[in-house]
Amino acid sequence: MSVRRLAEASVQPASFAFNRANAAAAKQWIKKYPKGREQSAIIPLLMLAQEQEGWVTKAAIETISDMLGMPRIRGLEVATFYTQYQLNPVGTRAHIQVCGTTPCMLRGSEALMDVCRSKIHHDQFHTNDKGTLSWEEVECLGACVNAPMVMIFKDTFEDLTPERLAEIIDLYDAGKGASVAPGPQNGRTGSEPASGLTTLKSEKAILKSTRDREAREAAKAAKAAPDAIIAAPVPAPAAAPVAPSNASKPKTDAPETSPALKTPSKTKVAPAAEKAASVSAPLHSAANANQAAPEVEKVSKQRNGPKTKAEPAAAFKAPEAKAAKPAKPSLEDKNRPAGIDRPAAVDDLKLISGVGPKIEGVLHTLGIFTFAQVASWKKAEREWVDGYLSFHGRIERDDWVKQAKALAKGGVAEYIRVFGKKPV
Repeated sequence: MSVRRLAEASVQPASFAFNRANAAAAKQWIKKYPKGREQSAIIPLLMLAQEQEGWVTKAAIETISDMLGMPRIRGLEVATFYTQYQLNPVGTRAHIQVCGTTPCMLRGSEALMDVCRSKIHHDQFHTNDKGTLSWEEVECLGACVNAPMVMIFKDTFEDLTPERLAEIIDLYDAGKGASVAPGPQNGRTGSEPASGLTTLKSEKAILKSTRDREAREAAKAAKAAPDAIIAAPVPAPAAAPVAPSNASKPKTDAPETSPALKTPSKTKVAPAAEKAASVSAPLHSAANANQAAPEVEKVSKQRNGPKTKAEPAAAFKAPEAKAAKPAKPSLEDKNRPAGIDRPAAVDDLKLISGVGPKIEGVLHTLGIFTFAQVASWKKAEREWVDGYLSFHGRIERDDWVKQAKALAKGGVAEYIRVFGKKPV
């Protein structure tokens, strides 16, 4: 934020007083705050002064501060902090605030500022030669969808072109500003799309009467639902699957078994083949059986599916047992850091990154109360404390010893010098 200062003494009036209407309004504002909190009315009272004078004068700030019983410097702080207060004289007929935030900038607000530079003054916060007009660039004015826009006193003018703004400035300069209708300047209504409404073209869908009618229709349909179910034809149950007759089965010499136990059987051969087999019967041997084996295996695969190769027993591994949680080191361990009795001045160990209120309490039970104690820990002692706190190496990662040394040497200032930041 840029520095905001009061106007030069040469343009400051000697005194300030509310007119009758604003004096009554000021009293009403002060009554809105609890007793002892009346100074909170400084903001609305400064706005009343600005509306009366056109800008906030030094005399107005001092008068209002005295009225509220607050130091004048506090009133000056409020007036110079909030950019809504004009600290320099503005145009008596129009002070134009041009929005320069991204949406308006993308839609041409820079061209609007050029119009103000040419018609009013090259620089902001300066009036024209007649003192009737002034302008400034401001942050978002809250009508981004209708960008670009300006605000003149309390009215906003949106969907502006440079030509239209020039016309509005001329009208205000001529004292005819009241004839300009505020709002969009391109015929748009509200904040609808520039091309016109594309959705919600009718309010019928959101009217209460429409919702009530739809609710009644839904209730009526739900009530009629059981009757519709009863009246609906019930489809005939699907016929149960019939097992194939024995006539369709190939005749075999094997006895009938359950489907799960069926094995390939010898199919009865045709008479001609049977006669040939009887002639060559004496020649049957183990070789003949070996030749028939592939055929049997083929039939077996067709009936029972391919054989699944058995997994070796070694392929199945038992779930690994979780590693046991390491036990806390003993309080009698020789590596436990030496403790001391609680001293009168106890260091704030929470300044060490990684030490919170709970860990600080544990360290106190171990007799650790100062930064110097932590700074003197050897590796074995750090490992003992890390194990006792179940920190899994955090003491080394956060470098407690280096932090404690800096804090013991020069407190927070030394910590900032070493680490470049405040203790967290």
